[in-house]
Amino acid sequence: MEFYSLEELISQDNEVRLIDLFVDSLPLSNFGFEAPKQNEQGGRPAYHPSDLLKLFIYGYLNRIRSSKQLEKECVRNLEVKWLMRELVPDHNTISNFRRDNPRAIKKVFRSTVELAKNFELIGGKLLAGDGTKLRAQNSKKNNFNQKKIDRHLAYIEAKLEEYNAILAQEDGDAEQKTNAQKKIEEHLLHKQKYHDLEKQLEESGEVQISTSDPDSRQLIIRNYITEVAYNVQSTVDAKHNLPINFEVTNDNDSKAMGNMLEQAVEVLGHNEFTALFDKGYHTGSEFVKADELGVEVIVAVPDIPTSSMAPDPAYNVSNFVYNKASNTFTCPQGETLVSNGKWYQKSRNHDGRKRQESIAMQQYKTSACKTCAVYERCTKAPKNRGRVIERTAYAHLLEENKQRAKEQYAIYQQRQAIVEHPFGIIKRQWDFSYILTKRGKERASADVGLIFSAFNLRRIFTILDQNLLKKFLRELDFFFSILRSYLKRFTATFSTKTDIFLLKIYLHNAP
Repeated sequence: MEFYSLEELISQDNEVRLIDLFVDSLPLSNFGFEAPKQNEQGGRPAYHPSDLLKLFIYGYLNRIRSSKQLEKECVRNLEVKWLMRELVPDHNTISNFRRDNPRAIKKVFRSTVELAKNFELIGGKLLAGDGTKLRAQNSKKNNFNQKKIDRHLAYIEAKLEEYNAILAQEDGDAEQKTNAQKKIEEHLLHKQKYHDLEKQLEESGEVQISTSDPDSRQLIIRNYITEVAYNVQSTVDAKHNLPINFEVTNDNDSKAMGNMLEQAVEVLGHNEFTALFDKGYHTGSEFVKADELGVEVIVAVPDIPTSSMAPDPAYNVSNFVYNKASNTFTCPQGETLVSNGKWYQKSRNHDGRKRQESIAMQQYKTSACKTCAVYERCTKAPKNRGRVIERTAYAHLLEENKQRAKEQYAIYQQRQAIVEHPFGIIKRQWDFSYILTKRGKERASADVGLIFSAFNLRRIFTILDQNLLKKFLRELDFFFSILRSYLKRFTATFSTKTDIFLLKIYLHNAP
């Protein structure tokens, strides 16, 4: 009978060797991983973060996310046995590692981006941003808003009246009265539960709360279909459809663009790129952030809402011409609308929350409205008020974007093909359409970070020559091992914590 070692069974071109080299090349000590703690009563030593990270990357690359399933793979899968050096962590250890390290996992994702940049897989000239909804571990049944709470309380009150009426009957059946009393006690407990939820909702300042996964929200998936979910924002580079950043949110898209652009500038190291977004990101304050960053954006211009349309479309606000030099508007009838120069603060709700957002704007009017022959076609406002045009402080940025969207329409048409590529593979091909973790955005971010890390590595492994990649990763691992060796030797010669800290900063930032 012939016996083979694991080393012989795993071929040299097996992808698992790339995973091993990639994780070994990372300076994990700088990432802030929390290693599983050793049992207080003794037992085996704690697992090194690199072992558990390798297991997770292998799992996500092979569409395995469950900690129990990963534990099984450690026993029966030859590739995993080789990768883990036959270590078999239990599923709680595996799960806790993911749960406790969302920030460190995001640094692993950043490392995949840096690896792609090193091999010039990221163009850094054209980006596209969007969000995708991933279902949370929280059913609609366990998501509440005030309307839903009121409906439950009204039902309980109706039932309490019904059962109290049974108790009030003088000649009622004794068994029926006993059952009614039990039902009353049950409904009173439920009533207290909904009052507690009502209080929690009021204190949170939100319009909805989730009980299983507190940070998740009921969001529109498409059209009028909703799910309790997270909205995962990402910016994708056009050259090889590689995501360069991600953020797990529970908001809609309207206030996400500025933050994603800021991260993109940080990752790329420059602002000389064009970013494409759909009309859900068309928010004035976000254009201000883009302008401050010096980033060119092309955002689809949304249709005029029905509530803002004139009785005759020919008199919609888009047909009023703004004159920058005189700060006036000219209406389709040739009349001039002027402003008194004052800025007004207009408040509106943001994302359905109770908090208010204040917008600075000026108003423009003309006395010619009172005698205008087409007044009824222009506005539904009373004639003594006249037509009022409002212009926000960032209207010029919206107008510049509108012009760019018109002139560079062919470029904008690439948006969907760029940004939907990762989302399509992750959700449709890999079936990662939901968040596996519970209890907040931080834990959800760990799951999403591993998903995006696996996606980037899959693209890198597919595009690059394997031998070239192996050579680079080995050299990187050697470089960091030398740094760690010097750090260990020299820290012993320094007398103060400040000396040691300064040396670590120097080595971390050394070219």
